[in-house]
Amino acid sequence: MRQRRRVGAYGVCRRDDGRVLLVRGSASAQFPGIWQLPGGGVDHAEHPVHAVVREVTEETGLTVEVAGLRAVVADVIPFPAADVALHTDRLVFDLTVVGGALRDERAGTTDEARWFTTDEAAGVPLMPFTAELLGLPVAPLPASAAGPAAFPEQPADRRLRFGAYGLVTDPAGRVLLTMIAKGYPGAGRWHLPGGGTDHGEQPVPALLRELVEESGQLGRVTELIGVDNLHNPAAFGPEGRPLDWHGGVVYRVTVDVPTEPRVTELAGGSTAEAAWFAPDQVDGLRLSEIAAWSMGRRVG
Repeated sequence: MRQRRRVGAYGVCRRDDGRVLLVRGSASAQFPGIWQLPGGGVDHAEHPVHAVVREVTEETGLTVEVAGLRAVVADVIPFPAADVALHTDRLVFDLTVVGGALRDERAGTTDEARWFTTDEAAGVPLMPFTAELLGLPVAPLPASAAGPAAFPEQPADRRLRFGAYGLVTDPAGRVLLTMIAKGYPGAGRWHLPGGGTDHGEQPVPALLRELVEESGQLGRVTELIGVDNLHNPAAFGPEGRPLDWHGGVVYRVTVDVPTEPRVTELAGGSTAEAAWFAPDQVDGLRLSEIAAWSMGRRVG
């Protein structure tokens, strides 16, 4: 099967009585008649926070604000008729309703929006990621659930890339940073350990894999910090093609038994070196945007 990727932004909206907002796939959706959290695909270069606000308003008529990032999950769903295995990275936000009136979407990929109790949600067909986030039993979608999905060829000048990065510290309070190698966007800057996730890979395992490859450290993820949009239309990768740096999810990671950092061949050439830095040493470094953002510093 052909491998395709997609990034989606979704929201958990709850009323004071505990009911959660769900929407149902229309006849033109990838999965007609299946209920899920409101949200949808992130447009090219769009920040996921803006995407979820836009999508929820389009599908439900409600105006929402983002209260925080709840979870980041990934799934792969096959579409045999199209010979495509679709990997979707799903960013799930907690939302607060601040205005609007609930209504169904007109002529879109959803056809009904409704508030559900947990018991009511358990009685309707749910997308697996939605069931998981609501704490309900997860059932795989039957092959017959897929609608007439279209997967047009991707533009030659774009490459969707979803990354998982770590703000990595040790018991002494040092932070681990990696230097971006020559030929890659941001070359010469100190960056967070991590990188692009592979097709079918969850973000946390991807980050821990990258941490070993780029520095030889064994870490444990302790917290989801947030998401930043890394789109840079001027960035070219080593192959000479533009990269769509579509999203960067940042986790807090602890290395309980730090060792001397060592870049392995498995890092793929994008990392020139890795090193531990005391907090007072970080201020003098040239940092990548996401490293500076995660540590509350300016890009030098």
